[in-house]
Amino acid sequence: MKLVLKIWRQKDAADRGRLVRYEVDDLSPDMSFLEVLDVLNERLTAAGDEPVAFDHDCREGICGACGVVIDGTAHGPQRATTTCQLHLRHFADGQTVTVEPWRARAFPVVKDLVVDRGALDRIIEAGGYITAPTGSAPDAHATPVPKPAADRAFEAAACIGCGACVAACPNGSAMLFTAAKTTHLGTLPQGEPERLPRAVTMVAAQDAEGFGGCTNSGECTAVCPKGIPLETIGRLNRDVLGAALRPG
Repeated sequence: MKLVLKIWRQKDAADRGRLVRYEVDDLSPDMSFLEVLDVLNERLTAAGDEPVAFDHDCREGICGACGVVIDGTAHGPQRATTTCQLHLRHFADGQTVTVEPWRARAFPVVKDLVVDRGALDRIIEAGGYITAPTGSAPDAHATPVPKPAADRAFEAAACIGCGACVAACPNGSAMLFTAAKTTHLGTLPQGEPERLPRAVTMVAAQDAEGFGGCTNSGECTAVCPKGIPLETIGRLNRDVLGAALRPG
């Protein structure tokens, strides 16, 4: 199998960058997309050329480290799939594929396909935790969690923080990410007491990082590899409004 790759090459944030064409053959349909980049980099290195820089870690679709825009779609054409789990069987032999980094003001390019996603970490630092003292480890089932709340929290907790939602959003918004984190904590009894102030501080941190505003276009959920639903953003908006209306 063969692919023609048009890959974004950029030395650093100050460089203008450009698309460079590469032909990669002798590929297996069972390879993941990142393995294709590995094969290309081995050949570039052997030829004395600079390999393509890209983010990756677990390669099991659970860490959120990988992520590129493939033919205009974050993580590529396969729904609910990270780049590292996207296989070549979803592409045609000889197909030309354009590969670019996440595009967002809050995600400056470091090199080639690598962007700085530290802004997401700083949103977590602003309130993605529970500060209530818990003492020693509680007995099992000491704090009952209703089944609907547990399901909602687990659904939101599936967010891996890859940033695909930001890359897909026309405004470069991180609302789906922020909403997933606030919903995860605020739905559980342990995190409910800080639910409203947590929403306010995390949204403020998100805005300070330069992310755009959410206009509910839904592009974020369409590319989310974990299927975080759009309704989590509605819950976050309700919490922020509730905090504004709360006396004192």
